[in-house]
Amino acid sequence: MSGNTNSDILIAGAIAAFTVDLLVYPLDTIKTRIQSPDYARYYTNASTGKPNPALFRGVYQGIGSVIIATLPSSGAFFTTYERTKTLFTELNKTSSSPNGVLPIAVVHAGASSLAELVSCAILTPAEVIKQNAQMVKAGSPTNATMQTLAKFKSNPLALWRGYTALAGRNLPFTAMQFPMFERLKLKIKEYRDRRGLTTGTIFESGTITAFSAGSAGAVAAVITTPIDVIKTRIMLSAADGPNEGAPQVKAKVDGLVDAFGKSVESSKDTVKKVAKTLNPMTSSESNGRQSSWKIGQEIIKEKGFKGLWRGGALRCVWTFVGAGLYLGAYESGRVYLAARRGDQVDEAELL
Repeated sequence: MSGNTNSDILIAGAIAAFTVDLLVYPLDTIKTRIQSPDYARYYTNASTGKPNPALFRGVYQGIGSVIIATLPSSGAFFTTYERTKTLFTELNKTSSSPNGVLPIAVVHAGASSLAELVSCAILTPAEVIKQNAQMVKAGSPTNATMQTLAKFKSNPLALWRGYTALAGRNLPFTAMQFPMFERLKLKIKEYRDRRGLTTGTIFESGTITAFSAGSAGAVAAVITTPIDVIKTRIMLSAADGPNEGAPQVKAKVDGLVDAFGKSVESSKDTVKKVAKTLNPMTSSESNGRQSSWKIGQEIIKEKGFKGLWRGGALRCVWTFVGAGLYLGAYESGRVYLAARRGDQVDEAELL
């Protein structure tokens, strides 16, 4: 019987998220800037094409919003994953097949995908704020996060504009990472058992988990890089209003006016604009919002297919470090919290 409670899972997930945010956030900031459409204009030398010092300034911009959101989102992810994995495992068993009808990898992929959907709903606003704050010019007199929040003051719902893109990246990522992670971790433990190297310590468990999670995460990160590039473009455009930068012209009101003080003709135009916004076929033309497919085509047109892989190597590195620390700290935290109460965490019920 597992010695972990829901509180253990929430606390361990929060500690893991906080640790990773502080350590690998600078790499994430650089990756966002490399993937942005303004990379060449703001972060490279015009004459040589090489990165300029601005790329490495203000690398912790926007971290506050992420820390606030990742604590509940990581707790929600791990709580959902642990409980769903247990439920799916039990449902997968039958009297004729006690080991399960479906491969265990399918169970892990299903549980992690469901957990990711819950986590993304909490994380999306912070991710949008974070990525836009990361693009604010370093050294600005106003805090980067506050500058970004000001852009969403008139349309706070735009903070969730990137949910589909975030889930579209994270679902295949976790669906690939967790089965590979679980399999690799099992193989390493079996190898150590055969060689008589197993010590049963928290350090050993955390190290094996960290290496397995980092390796699996690095592979999944490289494969899903094109989706990540598109997601970055969508989230960076979320702060751009439909008439961003357009001159404000005060129209003279003549004749009949509606309840809002606008002329009847102006109101009709407003209705037409709203109808275009609600129509998915014309939304990209009316306010600059485009589908993921359209954005992908534009990236290919601008940079070729290699443009979809921009930042892939950096993402691979920081995912290896981040995923390893994240799950390593999480599992170590679970074991430690249970041990403090004198309880024992079953090996089979660990990640």
